[in-house]
Amino acid sequence: MDKVQYFFLYARILEPRKIVLTFILLFTNEIIIAMPKFFCRFFIPAISIIFAVSSCQSPVTGRNMKSDSTDIPGRKWWKEAVVYQIYPRSFKDDNGDGIGDLKGIISKLDYIKSLGIDAIWLNPIYRSPNDDNGYDVSDYRNIMKDFGTMEDFDALLKGIHQRGLKLVMDLVVNHSSDEHEWFKQSRSSRTSPYRNYYHWWDAERGKPPYRYSLFDVNHDAWKYDSLTNAYYLHYFSRKQADLNWENPQVRKEVFDIMKFWLNKGIDGFRLDAFQFVAKDTSFPAFPAGLENNFVRYYAMGPHLHDYLQEMNREVLGKYDVMSVAEGAGNTYEDAHKLVDSDRHELNMAYAFEGVDIANDPKGYSLLHFKEVFSRWDSVFANKGWLSVFLANHDQARMVSRFGNDSPAFRELSSKMLSTFILTMRGTPYYYNGDELGMTNIRFDKIEDYRDMPTLNEYHHQRNMGGDIQKFMEKIKYSCRDNSRTPFQWDSSAGAGFSTGTPWIKVNPNYRTVNVAVEGKDPNSCLIYFRNIVKLRKDNPVLVYGKYNLLDKDNPNVYAYTRELNGKKLLVLLNFTNKLVLANTGIDISKAKILIGNYASPSVNGQLQPYEAVVYEL
Repeated sequence: MDKVQYFFLYARILEPRKIVLTFILLFTNEIIIAMPKFFCRFFIPAISIIFAVSSCQSPVTGRNMKSDSTDIPGRKWWKEAVVYQIYPRSFKDDNGDGIGDLKGIISKLDYIKSLGIDAIWLNPIYRSPNDDNGYDVSDYRNIMKDFGTMEDFDALLKGIHQRGLKLVMDLVVNHSSDEHEWFKQSRSSRTSPYRNYYHWWDAERGKPPYRYSLFDVNHDAWKYDSLTNAYYLHYFSRKQADLNWENPQVRKEVFDIMKFWLNKGIDGFRLDAFQFVAKDTSFPAFPAGLENNFVRYYAMGPHLHDYLQEMNREVLGKYDVMSVAEGAGNTYEDAHKLVDSDRHELNMAYAFEGVDIANDPKGYSLLHFKEVFSRWDSVFANKGWLSVFLANHDQARMVSRFGNDSPAFRELSSKMLSTFILTMRGTPYYYNGDELGMTNIRFDKIEDYRDMPTLNEYHHQRNMGGDIQKFMEKIKYSCRDNSRTPFQWDSSAGAGFSTGTPWIKVNPNYRTVNVAVEGKDPNSCLIYFRNIVKLRKDNPVLVYGKYNLLDKDNPNVYAYTRELNGKKLLVLLNFTNKLVLANTGIDISKAKILIGNYASPSVNGQLQPYEAVVYEL
């Protein structure tokens, strides 16, 4: 291969600034000897061609994108990424102990790559006593023994990057485990240098003003500790003591932890429960009866934005990484302050209003659903950036909450919901197993549950004389354990998740709902997910395009267009199990069907049960 062939081969995959350097290094002698003639006849045309070619490449993964992506301001890799969330405890067990681990994830990286996604969000893998499945960290610079070793992590990160993917880690710093060395030192003495790492209330001051705890068996966020005759604060479980972000030394510790992982090469952080880190340390009393209004009274406390701007200055702004906080505050102004680029805080908001719509087992209103997602889109239409999701590790299964998990409609409604997530503006987050249409397991016995707050609430209800039967029915629908059952790889015993006894039971439908079966079925949820991800990748209009809601008052159909640089797509989604009509006012008789979840998609606006179809107009 001569030098000219070599240059044109590798210039296609290099960044523009590296193209020029490569050219100069290869042709130094020719440039010196024949500069005038060579420059005019070869250098200018060649560089022009190569820059034109390179400008059509996606900055996310190097995939070629359509030409309508070249004139888009504010492009970022994390806007164009599809984020795939992995719950490591339930994904794949490599050593047969019944618990998913890092080597298990490594063994499935080719599968993850095959989905077409760009980034993996990994739930906490740090050293932990596991009171809340890793969200109680005892050592931020080590790996939980259940999951493996730091060497395993390094191999995982290398494998992820070798496949052109990125890794986003969960950072849990609203609280630490009570077994963290900081807390051990903090509770040892009132004069400990670590005392102010946490929030303490000396008992001689009387009982502290009531604070609600989400996970405590009594919902009391103050726990008395006899060792120093004081109470410590815990918004979550008793073993998750809240860190004192008002202490600059705590902030420095957290920033150093972030640098530790970023210097290893990870690509970003999801900041768990971060909207709750800032507290009014005078702890004034909240209005009686409203103490459990968690977002209103506990979120977006004083100096939160100061802390985030400091984090950006000291850490995030020095790396090309993605950052997202769990929660978006109380108002749209709160959300914008978190993510607007001129604020220098975070990249995107992760708002819960949409995902919370389906909390009622009796169902939800599509009109409300459309109003919420349309409203959030309009608020961020010109500034800031959003996350789009319908499931995660803290929710039950997507198809069981928002769709219809009966055998007749599970696949259709799952595909329809995937179409929604992948055709909306914002960065889509997709929870592992939803690409298969995995469903709620609906345990009958409390002994089958593993979720700590669910078990604590069960005991709380018993102690209070609550309706246990009603509680059991509720958690069949809503408990987080529904989404934490083992990933279903194949039809073998244990769904191919483990050769041992899984830490939580496998859903009995694993024999038909699994990767091995669906990978061979061109009409499966899995194949459809791969196709809808590819559609998003091939059409930047689905990432950046203007969103316009149609047929607003239709209680059965969600219809909208996406439009960018002269390209316009129409999305029709039937959220019901019956034939319905979409009244969009658009003639689709000559529209091109890009994707649909029926072999014969609708062509006249009459949608089949749970039908999803995307047209190019």
